Amino acid sequence: MSSEQKQLAVFFDRDGTLNIERGYIRDLEHLELYSGAAQAIRKLNDLGVLCILTTNQTGAARGFYDLEHIHALNNKVNTLLFEQAEAHLDALYYSPYYARGIVPEFTKDSDCRKPGIGMIRKALADFPQINLPSAYVVGDKATDIEFAHNAGTRGILLKTGYGQNVVEGKYQALDQKPMAICETVVEAVDLIIATWQQEGLL
Repeated sequence: MSSEQKQLAVFFDRDGTLNIERGYIRDLEHLELYSGAAQAIRKLNDLGVLCILTTNQTGAARGFYDLEHIHALNNKVNTLLFEQAEAHLDALYYSPYYARGIVPEFTKDSDCRKPGIGMIRKALADFPQINLPSAYVVGDKATDIEFAHNAGTRGILLKTGYGQNVVEGKYQALDQKPMAICETVVEAVDLIIATWQQEGLL
């Protein structure tokens, strides 16, 4: 990628995408990456692609745990990425907000909660060189695909986490069509790289 080109980026969901979906994780020891996830992120790291976490974390609004625990969970993801493949996320954004929560500070509607694009706006403020039309959102929920649509970027739905239920119409309405549906984050990353290569962006 030449210095004249804008920065390629992938926005990753967390639970059900990078780490195994286990509901609200109260114990750090229960956070475990999917097989191959770290190596997939490392492929993107090696290509100079920005890897950015964008995750809804309503556990704070629901009173399950505090913001420090969310930070600890996100940091655990980065620690496991490094331990398993010397991979890393370039930025980590999260939304603690939920309109039906019980903690007043976080109980509200917010554009930072997917499918609102507040987290992508934060990323663009921190990394203004991002090539948004060529970027991808990878996640396991219909809201991730809507998030991609609202931001003007491309969405890939995974079958991990809640994804299979989304595909079967059992969880969330898939109102926006994903660019692709992939079995795992490993398959998604390989598809993203191949597509960028075909487009002459890598």
